[in-house]
Amino acid sequence: MIALFWISFFIIFYAFIGYGILLYFIIKIKRAVKGKPVLPAADNLPTCTLIVAAYNEEIFIAEKIKNSLELNYPEGKLQLIFITDGSSDKTADIVAKYPGVIHMHSAGRKGKMAAVNRAIASVTTDVMVFTDANTFLNNDAIINICRHYADAKVGAVAGEKRVLITEKSDATAGEGFYWKYESKLKVWDSELYSVVGAAGELFSVRTDLYEHVPPTAIIDDFMISMLIAKKGYRIVYEPEAYAMETASEDVKEELKRKIRIAAGGLQSVIWLKSLFNPFPLPILSFQYISHRVLRWTVVPFLMIALVGLNIAIVHANGGAIYQLFLAGQVAFYGMSLFGWMLEARQVKIKIFFIPYYFCMMNYAVIRGIFRYLSGKQSAVWDKAKRK
Repeated sequence: MIALFWISFFIIFYAFIGYGILLYFIIKIKRAVKGKPVLPAADNLPTCTLIVAAYNEEIFIAEKIKNSLELNYPEGKLQLIFITDGSSDKTADIVAKYPGVIHMHSAGRKGKMAAVNRAIASVTTDVMVFTDANTFLNNDAIINICRHYADAKVGAVAGEKRVLITEKSDATAGEGFYWKYESKLKVWDSELYSVVGAAGELFSVRTDLYEHVPPTAIIDDFMISMLIAKKGYRIVYEPEAYAMETASEDVKEELKRKIRIAAGGLQSVIWLKSLFNPFPLPILSFQYISHRVLRWTVVPFLMIALVGLNIAIVHANGGAIYQLFLAGQVAFYGMSLFGWMLEARQVKIKIFFIPYYFCMMNYAVIRGIFRYLSGKQSAVWDKAKRK
């Protein structure tokens, strides 16, 4: 039991904290030897197409188009494609009013990837940038992304997601904290070798490297970028290209989103099983397993096992260290439970929402795993409500 306890604790600690610590020291050593990486100049930027798939986004779509038209990029090198397939509200009508936008619409709803692939068939530019309809980009986002393609080894670029936390969004304060930590890990991942996947809020790929993912893909953005990484190209992280969106309306909506991502995470682990072989791309495999696979598979179950093992060891007259561990676990989960109770009453004490959000994320992984294995997770996006 003691051996299982320490193995479980090490894997949990490594997945969430230890990998970050290890990356920090690796990057420190790398910078001491090679110096800090220099950003490429924004010269001779490639031609680019911004692709936005919008389904029933009448609330955001006009502002999204305005934001897209105001993006800085060399004249004549950027085109905008908005696909509104299946939208039953005024989204398609609103997009049709803007002559500076290529509008594609089909009455049937076949899913996001079917819409995106239809648009990609008409793309002739060097690079494609994908962004969500309910996010807004900083003015230099496309320039900051596309400058990285001066390096022939770069096959994709991931932008940064920034969560706008308002006074009314304290219930999801953990979401902002989580993304800040994730962003730092991505900076170090990118500097070591490659980011492990990209998020759909903002990412880019070389057009000639794009590979169609199956329509059953649940987290298509992650798969698109990782299929390029599998070919030996790097995914660079660019924090100065960011997409801003509000937090989920409440934790219930955030949980719905996390369960879907978790189901897609397990699907991706199965589809990308070749990356478990470290010999073709050793650094990528190390990053992928450390940053993604552990969190999306065994860690939530090990968290449950750790509590049970800790109780059993203390019951069997384990030493003081195990009693302290148990007290720490009880305190942490107690704070999480208290955060859940406060959230239900809309009481704003942020310190309790970070452990609550952490536990909610891991609960979502367990739910997502069972949903995927039961075949109940659709690839059609059921978007979470946002503030």
